[in-house]
Amino acid sequence: MNGSNENSTLWTWLALLVSAVAVAGSLWLSLGMGLIACPFCFYQRAFAMSVFGVLFLGLLGGARRGRLLCLLALPLAVGGLGVAGWHVSLELRGKMECPGGILGVGTSPQQSLAAFALLTIPLFLGAVAGLGESPAGEPGRTGLAVVAAFILGGLFAAGCVTSTKPVKLPAELLEGAPTICRPPK
Repeated sequence: MNGSNENSTLWTWLALLVSAVAVAGSLWLSLGMGLIACPFCFYQRAFAMSVFGVLFLGLLGGARRGRLLCLLALPLAVGGLGVAGWHVSLELRGKMECPGGILGVGTSPQQSLAAFALLTIPLFLGAVAGLGESPAGEPGRTGLAVVAAFILGGLFAAGCVTSTKPVKLPAELLEGAPTICRPPK
């Protein structure tokens, strides 16, 4: 195993750990704290679970190229990052009020944004690991694939954001502290 593959595999394992924590945190918000996921929260959860699934099955299946696994998971992480960024922007612009996150540190979308940022970094680093050491011609292809991963992830996020319509919430969910992301009072 060469050095660049070892580095990319290390980044893959780190990304798997971060995605596992993100999925566990997402499930804790619903199952442990009793919060209700809004459509944006569902999209973020789906992206986090998808990244975890790709990395877990790839590593379990004995994938020898960590760089390829990182590249396959990168559009999913970027998609989740985009949806989380949009979600937080709605909060900051006063268009949405969201429940507090785990241990009261920020809101649940803010925690999701942080998790996706922390997840995107090792996936990007794993995807580009050892580019300078690659055979002639391959660095350009890999670089192009990384750019394509970001574009595809951005398209995923844009599709999720533009297809989401406001949800009519029952009156009991509009009272008291938010248990679901909702329009502000």
